[in-house]
Amino acid sequence: MAESQVVTEEPAASQLPPLVEISSTSGPDAVVSSTDVKDSQSNTADASSMGVVEMEQSPEGSPNVNTVSSQDQDQCVQPPQVDTSFPEEFAKFWQVVMDNTQDFTGWTYLLQYVEQENHILAARKAFDEFFRHYPYCYGYWKKYADFEKRHGNIKEAEEVYQRGLQSIPLSVDLWIHYINFMKDSYDNSHPETVSRIRCAFEHGVLAAGTDFRSDRVWEMYINWETEQLNLKAVTGIYTRLLGIPTQQYSHHFQRFKEHIQNNLPKACVTVEEFLRLRRELAAANDHMNSGDSSADDIPPGTEDIKDPAKLVTEIENMRHRIIEIHQEIFNHNEHEVSKRWRFEEGIKRPYFHVKPLEKAQLKNWNEYLDFEIENGTNERVVVLFERCLIACALYEEFWIKYAKYLESHSIEGVRHVYSRACVIHLQKKPLVHLLWSAFEEQQGNINEARRILKSFEESVPGLPMVRLRRVSLERRLGNLEDAVLLLQDAIKISKSPNESTFYAVKLARLLFKVQKKSA
Repeated sequence: MAESQVVTEEPAASQLPPLVEISSTSGPDAVVSSTDVKDSQSNTADASSMGVVEMEQSPEGSPNVNTVSSQDQDQCVQPPQVDTSFPEEFAKFWQVVMDNTQDFTGWTYLLQYVEQENHILAARKAFDEFFRHYPYCYGYWKKYADFEKRHGNIKEAEEVYQRGLQSIPLSVDLWIHYINFMKDSYDNSHPETVSRIRCAFEHGVLAAGTDFRSDRVWEMYINWETEQLNLKAVTGIYTRLLGIPTQQYSHHFQRFKEHIQNNLPKACVTVEEFLRLRRELAAANDHMNSGDSSADDIPPGTEDIKDPAKLVTEIENMRHRIIEIHQEIFNHNEHEVSKRWRFEEGIKRPYFHVKPLEKAQLKNWNEYLDFEIENGTNERVVVLFERCLIACALYEEFWIKYAKYLESHSIEGVRHVYSRACVIHLQKKPLVHLLWSAFEEQQGNINEARRILKSFEESVPGLPMVRLRRVSLERRLGNLEDAVLLLQDAIKISKSPNESTFYAVKLARLLFKVQKKSA
């Protein structure tokens, strides 16, 4: 079970920076509030590797209704108008992506063009529109922030990072870029800067720290606290990390032991923990030397040790006991890692990409989710679903599975998952929209159920299953007149005799049932 066997690519993926509210989980309710955000930023790593094709298109094996015309595709959303003061060629590149938002090549040309022209307003317009459709493209969030920073817009750059981390809080890369940006942009000797960076690290490990591949953000946090000479905080971080199944779990334990061996126990643990350990060791020593009555003269663990040899012995014993306590945590965690290792090895593409995933990859994600649902905590299940949906954002089955899981945990969570799926990632997939509508109807939100179906039918017209679902909804509510009108309208706008006949038969059956019921 060599640690190096697992793919080390970071997911393009869950909350937020200093002075920003953040949930302790990375689930559907983990929404970050930026109301209290102050100025803070970070930027170092090279984003050249992020020219990846990251556009959303229908993968193989998933229901596809993308045969609608490009005019129908965005009929529900009026594309933003182009300012005449923009660069000369901007309108041409802009029109390409407005005609077909799934033309990733068009998006890359547009974004490259605005960067090349160095036009801040055009760049903001292009990036903002791009992220309405592709929020999981974490590399482009950094490109956008870098662009703002080059123009001296530190506050705006920070806001870009914060928006990106709200969209994809599981992105370890984005957290690292953000924190580096903060360190580069502020006076690191100022106490407030130190406090804000520490807060950002905390938010980062809360949001992404339970990801199996989150090791780098943890190590960065530990190294930073070590630089601050805050050894007690380092010990506390290790205590948390050693209980989380991560790819480099064994490496972290080795570094923890070095940390304890290279520093005095009094500097590494809190005063309360230090005194507790001294009492524990003193009590064990008294038990071994129970014949020595002098041991009862003073409370164990409170006396100062004068003898240098005894002091060295106590320090070594205390170090041994600290490591021993954490060894128990490590052993349990190692067992948890071993249960998940084969699933992690099977994840070859943890980041967002438009290319269809191999069947083996999809099968691995499904089996991993089933395992975690059966054996893991709710927090771990939610994090795994969020990881899965970064790599599998274009597959209905995983969004539906996530929503079904959350039904017994969080109604608002279910709603949030359906909303993300239907509004952003699967705008043209009928099944997930039908299920969302059914969910809202079940919750008594009838108007919302109607709106979802009507909006989807306007976006993707000509699907009988959607029109019939609208008819069934009205019929269940006792609005038979509205149900009849919907079928009559379907007959009127039918594009073929077969389609017209299909709806006419449905209408006849409905009228027959109505007549029979009223008789």
